[in-house]
Amino acid sequence: MKILLVEDDTWLCSRLRDDLSRKGYVVDVAGNGVDAEQLGTRGPYDAVILDLGLPQRSGLEVLRNWRTRGNSVPVLILTARSAWHEKVEVFGAGADDYVAKPFHIEELCIRLGALLRRTFDARILSGLES
Repeated sequence: MKILLVEDDTWLCSRLRDDLSRKGYVVDVAGNGVDAEQLGTRGPYDAVILDLGLPQRSGLEVLRNWRTRGNSVPVLILTARSAWHEKVEVFGAGADDYVAKPFHIEELCIRLGALLRRTFDARILSGLES
């Protein structure tokens, strides 16, 4: 499974990349919103882990732009923002899951796995119904 990890905290990004790689994921990284949007548009990713507080372009803007262009890649938001209205806003913009910082890597991996499982189960079912 190929994941795009979008995080501007270099220490956290490195740790997450290592943890996800050990679990068998292929991980590409972007440290700002502009690069993230371009990579997410060009690359065939199975899922994206997206921070909201990014330099150059916010994660919320990146997500909205992807959805406007028809990019339906599953997106798990990973952010320090945890107010209910912010969660409502990102789910309304097209996010598929939300994890607030601080977090445990085990929870992030379980949620990522569940997101991927739901996505691929839906793709298989839609292929069977055709």
